[in-house]
Amino acid sequence: MKTKHELFETLNPPQRLLMGPGPINAYPRVHQAISQALIGQYDPVMTGYMNQVQSLYRGVFETQNQQTFLVDGTARSGIEAVLVSLLKPGDKVLIPVMGRFGLLLSEIAKRVGAEVKTIDVVWGEVCTPDQLEEAIKEFQPKLLATVQGDTSTTMNQPLKEFGEICQRYDVLFYCDATASIAGNELKVDEWHLDAVSAGLQKCLGGPSGSSPITLSDRAAKQINARKHIEAGIRAEHHSEGADAMIQSNYFDLAMVMDYWGPERLNHHTEATSMLYAARECARIYLEEGAEQVIARHKQAGDAMAAGLQAMGLTLFGDQTHKMNNVVGVYIPDNINGDAVRMELLERFGIEIGTSFGPLHGKIWRIGTMGYNARQECVLTTLAALESLLIKHKAAIVQGQSVIAAMEFYHG
Repeated sequence: MKTKHELFETLNPPQRLLMGPGPINAYPRVHQAISQALIGQYDPVMTGYMNQVQSLYRGVFETQNQQTFLVDGTARSGIEAVLVSLLKPGDKVLIPVMGRFGLLLSEIAKRVGAEVKTIDVVWGEVCTPDQLEEAIKEFQPKLLATVQGDTSTTMNQPLKEFGEICQRYDVLFYCDATASIAGNELKVDEWHLDAVSAGLQKCLGGPSGSSPITLSDRAAKQINARKHIEAGIRAEHHSEGADAMIQSNYFDLAMVMDYWGPERLNHHTEATSMLYAARECARIYLEEGAEQVIARHKQAGDAMAAGLQAMGLTLFGDQTHKMNNVVGVYIPDNINGDAVRMELLERFGIEIGTSFGPLHGKIWRIGTMGYNARQECVLTTLAALESLLIKHKAAIVQGQSVIAAMEFYHG
């Protein structure tokens, strides 16, 4: 039971350097944006901001899709909204599983009632185009659902050839880009993606709580065929889709599209402060420039990886397909990984990640994302981790990690 003092004490969270797989420290400008005044959801200023957010995220997603907007909720809410809105019970969905988050897509699709087939990939590798094409020919799915960057394994799934294959076989193509967007190349239109969902708390440099989404005209048409308008707001001019109603109210993207569309048909109350945050994340990304931001993430990720290797540590997985923004590294022999992580947090205020499933207790996951994809964050983390590994008598190479990482930065 909390004491009265604890319940009413002023909120004062500790300052941490978040160098795990996410969430990470938000850009200062995003904090400023969140603190701005609240206004009504139909205030012309608010609907103007909503229109701006749609335009900004078309730039982030590199798409011309009209249906580009936010789902209020964490990144998982965007995943669920797409899958529950596109899939009906009995629909076939093909899912390459290369880590925990491919398993998550499978779980959500099964809850929707879809027939799921997985392509099971060894953790630390990615799915090949040949594997995909063979599975599509055999299973003939309605939807391919993928994770671009799976932080559980730090792998980045190539998508361009997947899009070409889906086009050939008339398969809808969905991607969860939560952990990869803004730190790794993602070209929605060029790669023929029909639906993409994301989150703010990784490379976009914001807080968790808003999920940017984009839908192709083809995906939007299928979703609108399932449109059902609530009785309390339905008017004579409204028409409903002939297909099966979407089995969620909150995650009904047909209704969410109407809310973001010209009619502003009431659905939920837009999360104003999170919209401010999402807007600022996109502005920062587009102002710096996609190529520059992605290059900054690659520079920081490569520097971190080089520093860890110079320490004598072994990186996890196929490094030719590693995400720019997260690196997996094997915990040294005879070292308690969780104890080192906790000491890193308590002594240095630095957080790095453990892992899941078969990798739990075997690797650490270290992120260089968004505002933290900077030289000082990389060097500070390496220096702190090395000092603790020396303290715990790990068999490492001393004095080389920071020097190796500095080679990636000039001056």
